[in-house]
Amino acid sequence: MDQKPTLEEIRKAPKVLLHDHLDGGLRPETIVDLARESGYDRLPSTDPDNLRQWFHEAADSGSLERYLETFAHTVGVMQTREALYRVALECAEDLAADGVVYAEVRFAPEQHTSAGLGLDEVVQAVLDGFKDGSARYGIRVGTLLTAMRHQARSMEIAELAVRYRDVGVVGFDIAGAEAGYPPTRHLDAFEYLQRENAHFTIHAGEAFGLPSIWQAIQWCGADRLGHGVRIIDDIQVSPDGTAKLGRLAAYVRDKRIPLEMCPTSNLQTGAAPSIAEHPIGLLRRLYFRVTVNTDNRLMSNTSLSEEFAKLVDAFGYGWDDLQWFTVNAMKSAFIPFDERLALINGVIKPGFARLKWRAGLP
Repeated sequence: MDQKPTLEEIRKAPKVLLHDHLDGGLRPETIVDLARESGYDRLPSTDPDNLRQWFHEAADSGSLERYLETFAHTVGVMQTREALYRVALECAEDLAADGVVYAEVRFAPEQHTSAGLGLDEVVQAVLDGFKDGSARYGIRVGTLLTAMRHQARSMEIAELAVRYRDVGVVGFDIAGAEAGYPPTRHLDAFEYLQRENAHFTIHAGEAFGLPSIWQAIQWCGADRLGHGVRIIDDIQVSPDGTAKLGRLAAYVRDKRIPLEMCPTSNLQTGAAPSIAEHPIGLLRRLYFRVTVNTDNRLMSNTSLSEEFAKLVDAFGYGWDDLQWFTVNAMKSAFIPFDERLALINGVIKPGFARLKWRAGLP
């Protein structure tokens, strides 16, 4: 077994993040500033420390619906070009400071138009922030455009994603409450994306069960699954530890469909009972294409390094496991193959090799 990596050591590792929401990762200080500048007067507190605590406690409810309500405040202050640019720039800075070398950050353009911005203006503001942040802080950030599953604008957002795919948008996503809003409601958007050779992921198997995963893959053709924790319901584990996979779970593993797992967030929304009981442990043991992610860094009061550290404590993971998760994520990114390979061989593997060498490991 590898020597147990510490949180500070993990922060130095070159990490890859595939599932992170822009409106779920704001700095509390920035929220207060933007609220004051825009006249937004509905914050539960204007003290950054109290506000941080409020977000964490409000999101820690065991309900996806209650968790999603916290976004009213972050979205509420992200309605101008200046605000969107600042949030994107600071996102790149914060991720780079945590050792992330490649990230795909998602947001829903339709939620940022209440002050008069058009969809193209919203997307351009975020792309400009990420572009400047990437250059300044030495991180590469790709953008996913998200459509809200309870709305009817998914085709419009899909077309927007295709229009901007050569200048920073790497894919498409749908998000929001799963129950009552199956991904098949947006089938026309997914068929359009497939015709355009575009990449997309779908939030599925978090608050809802196996049917949402089945629909996302077999009806909609998802390249990746956002969360996907309920795939565990299609796996039977016997007392001796052997596992029998159902047809859907076997298909997901056989096809190497990436699972964008977010351990802390899954606890908050009730999708998993504890880190130690999170399905990620079994899925890693069974060699599913598992990746580790943050989901919403503000609401979950977390970082990618902290997510890894929690898994180290819960499952005894060592450097080889953390590298395995990281390479999985880089393999699953929505950028061209040669660029993924260059990051794996030129940045990720050498970075982990240095950390293992410092720890006196082969």
